[in-house]
Amino acid sequence: MKPYSLKEILKMEVAPALGCTEPVAIALAAAAAASLLSRPAEFVEVWVDPNVYKNAFNVKIPGTDGMHGLDLAAALGALGGDPALKMEVLSPVDRDLVERAKQMLVQGRVKVHLLEERGLHIKAEVSGGGDLAQADITQTHDNIADLKFNGEEVTDSPLLLARHCEESGKLEELEAWLRSLSMEDLIELLDQLDRADLQFIQQGIDYNTRLADYGIKHGSGLAVGKTMDSLMRQRMMSKDMIQTASMLAAAAADARMDGVKMPAMSSGGSGNHGLTAVLPIWGVKDFIECDPVEVLKAVALSHLVTAYVKAHTGRLSAVCGCSVAAGAGAAAGVTYLLGGKASHVSGAVKNVIEDLAGVICDGAKSACAIKLSTAAGAAVKAALFTLQGLNVQDTDGIVAATMEQTTRNLGILSTRGMIETDRTILHILIDHVEKEGAN
Repeated sequence: MKPYSLKEILKMEVAPALGCTEPVAIALAAAAAASLLSRPAEFVEVWVDPNVYKNAFNVKIPGTDGMHGLDLAAALGALGGDPALKMEVLSPVDRDLVERAKQMLVQGRVKVHLLEERGLHIKAEVSGGGDLAQADITQTHDNIADLKFNGEEVTDSPLLLARHCEESGKLEELEAWLRSLSMEDLIELLDQLDRADLQFIQQGIDYNTRLADYGIKHGSGLAVGKTMDSLMRQRMMSKDMIQTASMLAAAAADARMDGVKMPAMSSGGSGNHGLTAVLPIWGVKDFIECDPVEVLKAVALSHLVTAYVKAHTGRLSAVCGCSVAAGAGAAAGVTYLLGGKASHVSGAVKNVIEDLAGVICDGAKSACAIKLSTAAGAAVKAALFTLQGLNVQDTDGIVAATMEQTTRNLGILSTRGMIETDRTILHILIDHVEKEGAN
């Protein structure tokens, strides 16, 4: 099996994203299809898999003053999204574009359908001027796998060349390779970090801390981060490394889930994963003496472990990836920053998986800030526990003798055991929508 470099892993797993990645991916598919037309989009039709639907239907879209909806995301993408920007496709959104998208919805010119298949998949059809354009996104949120114009395959679009033509199938290969690695292997990859990689990691920290600062200052969304900050100032909550990590992750999620028009550095295909993977480490570093480069290496390890866990659980699932995947990444990064060896890092990952494996994903929304707060705090606690010799026993629940087997067990739980859970969550969310419509 072909080994991958750290640079290749970062390229495929870590990227800027403006807004929640599911509605953004819908907008990207619509924008990619619309880019083939010579006339403005007149009608838009999209099909999405259940998990994309779950994560897109109730989260606010950047630049819309708090609006949400899969249909709105599709309209915005088709009318004015820039597909060349990939996960920042909605950067051009302004008041005029929002008004035109709203009109499109009022006039019934956008339709959304639910696919039965599972696995990340979005199909968009956009028509205008008598022409029909189609785009398919599969595997990852920004992988435009197929384009058609009036039924004919389009093969020369730079949107395809940017990812699909050169990297088709690489995600499956990468994930299969990642699943074969040990924690020692993952840590050894850090030796490959060069100056460009470190600058990229720092850019991600800058993106995510800016969101956290905004959330604390403005009390965005559910204001979990701002509330925690207030409680600390009142000395009703201690300002230690656990609570600081929780506050930063929550505040950033508050801002992001509220549709603040600032990009996050995503990890494993999710902006909230990126917040959880990065911010606890950044919060912990203020409580210890450490080399700035070691902080960047710890964040890089967090991204690697997040990708490793996601390779087992799947890109989208009933399990909250911000908790178990990015939470495991953060636990690994914090343990590494605190001087832990590979055995300690593995212990921290096992601890956090035992702690958070039961957290479900019930869609993207403001309350995700609470889950990120929990995951960030649990990650730091898991690291501190393992460094004190406290590790979950090998006979406890899904935890096994090794971190690798524990993660495989988590993957089995996620991909096989929670399929009906995922269906049930979706039915509940759809029932919410139907009741709102009836009222």
